Amino acid sequence: MRVENLVDSIQPHRDPTDPYFSYQWYLKNTGQNGGKAKLDLNVEAAWAQGVTGKNVTTAIMDDGVDYMHPDLKFNYNAKASYDFSSNDPYPYPRYTDDWFNSHGTRCAGEVAAARDNGICGVGVAYDSKIAGIRMLDQPYMTDLIEANSMGHEPNLIDIYSASWGPTDDGKTVDGPRNATMRAIVRGVNEGRNGLGNIYVWASGDGGEDDDCNCDGYAASMWTVSINSAINDGQNAHYDESCSSTLASTFSNGAKDPNTGVATTDLYGKCTTTHSGTSAAAPEAAGVFALALEANPQLSWRDIQHLAVLTSKRNSLFDAKGRFHWTMNGVGLEFNHLFGFGVLDAGAMVALAKQWKTVPPRYHCEAGSVTKMQPISSGKSLVLKIETKACEGEATELRYLEHVQAVVTVNASRRGDLELYLTSPMGTKSMILSKRPNDDDSHDGFTKWPFMTTHTWAEYPQGTWILEARFNSLTPQTGFFKEWTLMLHGTKEPPYTELAVLDPHSKLAIVKKAHESRIKRY
Repeated sequence: MRVENLVDSIQPHRDPTDPYFSYQWYLKNTGQNGGKAKLDLNVEAAWAQGVTGKNVTTAIMDDGVDYMHPDLKFNYNAKASYDFSSNDPYPYPRYTDDWFNSHGTRCAGEVAAARDNGICGVGVAYDSKIAGIRMLDQPYMTDLIEANSMGHEPNLIDIYSASWGPTDDGKTVDGPRNATMRAIVRGVNEGRNGLGNIYVWASGDGGEDDDCNCDGYAASMWTVSINSAINDGQNAHYDESCSSTLASTFSNGAKDPNTGVATTDLYGKCTTTHSGTSAAAPEAAGVFALALEANPQLSWRDIQHLAVLTSKRNSLFDAKGRFHWTMNGVGLEFNHLFGFGVLDAGAMVALAKQWKTVPPRYHCEAGSVTKMQPISSGKSLVLKIETKACEGEATELRYLEHVQAVVTVNASRRGDLELYLTSPMGTKSMILSKRPNDDDSHDGFTKWPFMTTHTWAEYPQGTWILEARFNSLTPQTGFFKEWTLMLHGTKEPPYTELAVLDPHSKLAIVKKAHESRIKRY
């Protein structure tokens, strides 16, 4: 999408004068440190439209925020902050000799470090506010602490940024407990005075031996799951892959691992070594803050639609050649590692300015397979559900957003099981990949909601196919007990009121596909 076509007057722009800005290749990639020029978040195109994050607050749910840091203190929202580890309103990081609790402060600087003040670098949304929610630094985590954190001041906080999740050991299957899940659902339904809070989640650092669809936080449809790329376009070695990832931002440099994300650090210092998908999620939060300033009426779902429609393939690629860029049934390009591509702040802000809120969302239980069936090595189990997507009912939908395969299955070795979901339009999502470290032979998956974003904007009616198979040299067996197909989306076409100003944009491609569909109804 060419931003200039959507903008009346681009303001003349100069680079920030902050001393670390030249190290912030993820904001402006000129090819420094072996990076690929123009592979960045395109924030300057957003700033040039006069959008810098004003009146938007992002909460950093982490180990605290150094709110006295000179690059953060004027953008700190004390009213929206809290320390759930020590139950007081001052979420300052606990001191350790090894600076262990620097994580939240680094994430905060990525979002809202001040501009042109001679300190460190600059935030993606440098005029936005940050709140600190200290909740990670304690001996153990409880459902109540998580829930309180996610539901803290939902009308003062617009975006919650989380760079944590279940253990990245390649064998854990875990997600939010009841109170936390209720807090997230309440946030998207009631937060921001009914527009819905935006929960940004790092997809995880478990690398190719893990699958983020086994992380119930990142794989939730209520959260925006963000993966990372490094400065030459390839995935980082710690990136997990899964079909629930919506988009990507950036972590560290390729040639020099010290070329990480330049941002604020504890005790008034700066760093150039922040990295991991931990660093990627706050960048996305910053981009979303820009979009919310451009259009404060955006709902939590609008943000996801905008991310899908404006993210770019750019030069992102899988270093090992496993996952290629693929087109879904309505012409949207996706990748199993990177989702719909790298966030483009300029394009997102420009489209946000003319955005019309998407139609109401419905949840359709499209069908179930409940007959227990054996799975064994050497042969795929193929299950089918034929659906009209609740046609004629109150929950009818014709245009997809998220799709969930809720699965109960066990196996002699859970980590060798692979699951693939194919939509009626032929889009195949790997919803579970092989996890070499997962030796489980007892628990399996019980009503686990594997989610895919890859069928976004497709039509749901027709035959959905689920394939289960073992990827193992050693013979394995298991039982597939249940599969329920859950479809989420709209009955009305989502983009009819938007003017298409760039015929090559994703919006133009999808609108054209939808218009040809509408004529057939």
